[in-house]
Amino acid sequence: MTGHKPRLTLGQIVNMNVGFLGIQFSFGLQQSNMSPIYKYLGADEATLPLLWLAGPVTGLLVQPLVGAISDRTVTRWGRRTPYFLIGAVLCSLGLLLMPMSPALWFAAGLLWILDAANNVTMEPYRAYVSDRLDESQHVSGFLIQSAFTGLAQTLAYLTPSLLVALGMSRDAVAGNHIPQTTSMAFYLGAVLSISTVWWSVRRVPELPLPPREMEKLRGQSRSVGAIVGEIVAAVREMPETMRRLWWMKLFQWYAMMCYWIYIVPCLSRSLFGTADATSAGFREAGLLNGQIGGFYNFVAFIAALAMLPVTRRLGARRVHAVSLVAAGVAMWCIPMVRDRAWLFLPMLGIGVAWASIMGNPYVMLAGCIPPERAGVYMGIFNMFIVLPMLIQMLTLPLIYDRFLHGDPGNVLRLAGVLMLLAAIATLRVPGRAPAGSPSIVRASE
Repeated sequence: MTGHKPRLTLGQIVNMNVGFLGIQFSFGLQQSNMSPIYKYLGADEATLPLLWLAGPVTGLLVQPLVGAISDRTVTRWGRRTPYFLIGAVLCSLGLLLMPMSPALWFAAGLLWILDAANNVTMEPYRAYVSDRLDESQHVSGFLIQSAFTGLAQTLAYLTPSLLVALGMSRDAVAGNHIPQTTSMAFYLGAVLSISTVWWSVRRVPELPLPPREMEKLRGQSRSVGAIVGEIVAAVREMPETMRRLWWMKLFQWYAMMCYWIYIVPCLSRSLFGTADATSAGFREAGLLNGQIGGFYNFVAFIAALAMLPVTRRLGARRVHAVSLVAAGVAMWCIPMVRDRAWLFLPMLGIGVAWASIMGNPYVMLAGCIPPERAGVYMGIFNMFIVLPMLIQMLTLPLIYDRFLHGDPGNVLRLAGVLMLLAAIATLRVPGRAPAGSPSIVRASE
């Protein structure tokens, strides 16, 4: 968006990111519960990554298209807002239905719909933050967004344990073996998905476009060919900084998918001595994952706020590299832990990294892309997330038994190594000068 952008108060920046609470609560429910849900419905461990294909495939197809279309959208509500609302409504419906899944195929298919809805919302929302804020406030905007991610996923991970603390039985299950605590968490997510997005839309509406830019948008074609052509042109003209970010994202997101998919099977074996999804030990591993996941997301919430002055001073690149190293060491250590209390120590490293993952790469990106292409480039940048996920889901089953010896703990060790490679790749990205510096880019940062 061109023209002067008024600086927002801290309260306004917070309000514009409240919608991320609902979006990320939904993602947190998926991260912490989909592998257990699949196991309850009869899936085996080696094929779990294939059942997670919905996220990367829908993200690969939906987000670049929605991002490009939103760049050309002209409505009375703005360019991005219609996509937030449509995606949030569909997401709420998916969350309501997921605990009712009668079979494995139903849950897997429903995840495709749920992820498509989340993807319709996600990148227009990130583009909205980039549109609405002056470049000097990008660090605040994206790291506060990261803080809401940490808060939302803290709540998503902890909700089943909190329900048990409030009196629900941890062993009460429906006919499909899904615990009632899990079902209640998904119903709460359905409410948050639409209500929080609506709050942000009402509190901090999009800026009206200047008349000249409005006319330019009205004159642009919205045909499928024109949209695809815009995506192809954007890829061809991609800034060098964005190209370099690909390698970091490849290792980083392959590692995160290894962690999310195999953390519960790993804990059920290392702490409870079972791989049986119908056992009390496996259910306890699921609850424990909720507790440590809630803890690392709370750490992420605090760390994202603490990173504001640090990132302004040192730059997003350096802060992100150090954070990834912390996560790599933590993931390598998890399979060696035999006392559940000690699991919270590696979660400190994962929490710091998660705060950085959800904020600092977008700080690095936002300053190098043209404002008129914010939507399409945010969508393409999401491809840098979903392609590594897709690669992980297709390759991990091929190496799970042969090279990782069918051990979920070895998957987490692999994730630790990949996080260290991601840190090295981050340091190869051209660095932006910290806020207030006279130069925008300096390769020697």
